Amino acid sequence: MTGARFRQLAHELRERISLGDFGESGALESEAALGRRYDVSRVTVRKALEELREQGLVESRPGAGWFVSATSFHQTLALGTFRHASSAVAAAGKTVVRRVVDFGYRPAPEPVADALGLDSADALYSRSVRTVDGEPLDLVQEWVPALVADRVSRADAERLGIWATLQRQGYRVSSVRQTISAGLASPGDAELLDVATGSPLLLVRRLALGQDGGQLALSDHRYLAHRFSLEVEFRGWPVASTTETPGLRALPAAARTA
Repeated sequence: MTGARFRQLAHELRERISLGDFGESGALESEAALGRRYDVSRVTVRKALEELREQGLVESRPGAGWFVSATSFHQTLALGTFRHASSAVAAAGKTVVRRVVDFGYRPAPEPVADALGLDSADALYSRSVRTVDGEPLDLVQEWVPALVADRVSRADAERLGIWATLQRQGYRVSSVRQTISAGLASPGDAELLDVATGSPLLLVRRLALGQDGGQLALSDHRYLAHRFSLEVEFRGWPVASTTETPGLRALPAAARTA
């Protein structure tokens, strides 16, 4: 029972880390307090914490206790704003490193072609793994129409990132459509992210639109769920005559990106 219980406790603590429950200090409760809270032995608490330490999520500081190790990133967004995950990483004093594992032109899958408004022409495809302090954060697949991507190199994708490169080349992102869902790591994902097949992922699709409303790029991010979370701030509340949730609206079918 102890073996199953420590894994359950590790899962619950992992979820609390993802939700930002430990505040700016990142300090966890003491081992004794965790034992009382979850009604488990100190041995079970220690085994759960050791598992989280092996995953790079917590660290032990002599004389101070256990702390979130600044490898889990929590990004807050106000309604109507857009920020890259790298901004949350930078706020934690860390740097994102990209490694491009696939790069070239090819036909886009039908859902991507529809989202980008492509005909039969090939599009630039890039697949990369992003890491922080040597630990994987996410797997990114990006598609860019050939006419937009003609001056984007593999080195650009790895050093600056494709979206930053496009902006340097004069393209301006006017708006971003973002779709968030959940998924599980496939064997291919698991190999690149160094996790077990079936590990939980946060799936984020972003479609960048230019100042003329045209599609500039589409990116699919597969974040490790225990390392990244998104928080959206809604301002205001609907009047009594409506049941609409503030800031949310249904998109027409033609406008959906995924």
